[in-house]
Amino acid sequence: MRFACLGSGSEGNGLLVEADGTYLLVDCGFAVNDTVARLERLAVAPDAVAAIVVTHEHSDHIGGVAAFAGRYETPVWLTFGTLSAVDERFAGLACVRGFDSHDRFAVGGIEVQPFPVPHDAREPVQFVFSDGRWRLGLLTDLGVSTRHVETSLSGCDALLLECNHDLDMLAKGDYPPSLKQRIAGKYGHLDNGTAAGLLSRLDNSKLKHVFAAHLSQHNNLPDLARTALAGALNCSPEWIGIADQYIGFGWREFV
Repeated sequence: MRFACLGSGSEGNGLLVEADGTYLLVDCGFAVNDTVARLERLAVAPDAVAAIVVTHEHSDHIGGVAAFAGRYETPVWLTFGTLSAVDERFAGLACVRGFDSHDRFAVGGIEVQPFPVPHDAREPVQFVFSDGRWRLGLLTDLGVSTRHVETSLSGCDALLLECNHDLDMLAKGDYPPSLKQRIAGKYGHLDNGTAAGLLSRLDNSKLKHVFAAHLSQHNNLPDLARTALAGALNCSPEWIGIADQYIGFGWREFV
């Protein structure tokens, strides 16, 4: 199994997971032509994508899903709650499959384990992906952690972990108070310190890759996110990767 990122942040998100020739796209917050260009950077044809799985209905995660799936006849998986929030936009798609936020399912050789998270959406989830040997955990778009979240992510071989904002930068920034409260609230996004605390409570004995994801362009800096996560793992900050908004990151494999 291997994975790569098309981009991560408030302007669009997409993660690509591949195992035994099955390509799974997680979220698609980009316009179709932009998505195709990002896939081409990874040497993947758009019609090679076996399915899209969706975390929740916010536009930076789902905004490009219907158009991409409609053009390439790509099956889409999403929770029943998310489906209820976007039902009309997805009504014309050939294959839309709902799932419960606790039920595992498989796409080709990739097992998908969803788990619910506290976020201001209808039925938001994040995922652990496995090919039977390796486990990749994705965790973004949540305001606080839960015991179930941490149990789900413990023992992963790779993690993409939200480091949305630095608390001081957010407090001093020019966002309106209501938006600051939403971002830092229990149904918002993880700050660097909270993400590091969550990471420190996991079983990290198998970790080979860690990426800070969903960084705010206005309220965070890559070096701040790296330093926070490195402190939790007692490793060099350079070992922590960044899922960039514009270039994502290239293929990573497990060795």
